[in-house]
Amino acid sequence: MINSEDFTKRLQKVMDFYGESSSSFAEKIGVQRSSISHILSGRNKPSLDFVLKILSSFPEVELYWLLNGKGVFPTSTDNKPLKVTTNKLESTPTHQQVTEKLDKDIERIVIFYKDGSFKNFDNL
Repeated sequence: MINSEDFTKRLQKVMDFYGESSSSFAEKIGVQRSSISHILSGRNKPSLDFVLKILSSFPEVELYWLLNGKGVFPTSTDNKPLKVTTNKLESTPTHQQVTEKLDKDIERIVIFYKDGSFKNFDNL
């Protein structure tokens, strides 16, 4: 379940990052200004449609970060989505190397595709 107060803070962070007022942000994502106002005030909770409109208009915003605060925002500093590529299998860090740097175990990895589908990898 989404913590509405934390979601509101992240929404405000997105608006501040892009220098958008409530009105201009509402116009860019295609909602009424009152929708932004009601969410920021805590009166209403964001709908799935609202969240998807943000992600569609601002590709630097990660879904998991917006909903749960986990991940990064923006995904890159040059306002372009990050693209991760590896040329050789040897260049991919091992699970142990990653967890040593994070000092945490990875529970799962989810990859979201542009067509709306996703693939879930559980660490068993």
